[in-house]
Amino acid sequence: MAKEKQVFYCKECGYESAKWLGQCPGCREWNTFVEEKITVGAKTSSAKKTLVAPTSILKVTTADESRIKTDIGELDRVLGGGIVKGSLVLVGGDPGIGKSTILLQMCKKLVDKDVEVLYVSGEESLSQIKMRAGRIGKFDKDMMLLCDNDMDNISSAIQKSNAEVVIIDSIQTMLVDEVGSAPGTVTQVREVTSRLMQLAKQNNVAVFIVGHVTKEGTVAGPRTLEHMVDSVLYFEGDANNGFRILRGVKNRFGSTNEIGVFNMTDAGLIEVENPSSVMLNGRPIGVPGSVVVSSIEGTRTILIELQALVCKTNFNMPRRTSVGVDFNRVNLIMAVLEKRAGLNLWGYDAYVSIAGGMRVNDPAIDLGIAAAINSSLNNKPVGDKTMIIGEIGLTGEIRGVTNIMQRVKEADKLGFDTCIIPKSNYDEKMEKLNIKVKCVASLVEALGII
Repeated sequence: MAKEKQVFYCKECGYESAKWLGQCPGCREWNTFVEEKITVGAKTSSAKKTLVAPTSILKVTTADESRIKTDIGELDRVLGGGIVKGSLVLVGGDPGIGKSTILLQMCKKLVDKDVEVLYVSGEESLSQIKMRAGRIGKFDKDMMLLCDNDMDNISSAIQKSNAEVVIIDSIQTMLVDEVGSAPGTVTQVREVTSRLMQLAKQNNVAVFIVGHVTKEGTVAGPRTLEHMVDSVLYFEGDANNGFRILRGVKNRFGSTNEIGVFNMTDAGLIEVENPSSVMLNGRPIGVPGSVVVSSIEGTRTILIELQALVCKTNFNMPRRTSVGVDFNRVNLIMAVLEKRAGLNLWGYDAYVSIAGGMRVNDPAIDLGIAAAINSSLNNKPVGDKTMIIGEIGLTGEIRGVTNIMQRVKEADKLGFDTCIIPKSNYDEKMEKLNIKVKCVASLVEALGII
């Protein structure tokens, strides 16, 4: 007879406990335990398990190494060159950010290349999927649709079909009957993902699963979900901003530093092949607090406008706000400006933002942040054709950054006439470019020539 068992799971790492705990012993996070009621022994199988013997690595062949190209360049870049057969890919992001749209566009490109695709939805009806597909263009070739959330039916459909790519939208709506809990719970999400992983490996089918995110920005369900899949792609961007950033945070078959840039339109997502020119489009000219910095995302160099606003505070404690930049990094740079450069920032509020909705963690933008704050404080604009590169140390020194030639060439290509770089990064090859390179060794020296 089936018995009901009550357990508690950690949402972050999947740690299981018989009672609720304030702090998870596994990941040390607070208030992450949720209650789950599971049915033990609801359904048992009398079939004997098949024993699998180990195989020598020398006998394993990799005959099928080709990837399936999606013909969406930005998506192929993030995936590492295309879809790997037998892989399990998780696509996460905020509601309405474009997860289902990019996957539907991918399906259209694939069926045009005669790739068999199965689209499984647990949230929409067949007519709703067809209506949404009509906004991104007419499907000239056939694609199979399935509206169901029962994993037994879905598994049977995948095995009976000749699909090479399967879309599951979304993982939180799928249900396994043997697990006595509601769809979307920790137990269900983990069990469904495990079955999809087995289907992908056994049938050599690439499976894409859509995952909703929590208010903290992580995929709903246990963190073990991200560990189980082969690749994790996150859609970033503001719903009020047309730009979308597709970032790979995990990829067993490629780099995790690559990003794809898209623009959301009425006809779906459009690739942005030259993000630098798009990000700098509409940049104010001759306005204090606006500078251009360079960030490396994988193999791509992106020039970004960084803005700062410094004004007198009306409070005992001045406000510090950052958007798209690490808040602690901004506080550190402001401390160095006060101590090493002599700027009086205690009585001023400071706001730092990356224009375009991007988030940048590259330390090469440190000098740009300092220059923008100094420009806004002194109401002195930075040159419109000047790009600033450099990492700031706690003693006020300007440290070298990686891929300096790639950054300088990108600025030269976009018509900038001056580039301020760390002295340790100077290369004689820069003299052959049409851009003037100024080298600085300290923060005081840099602020003196900007």
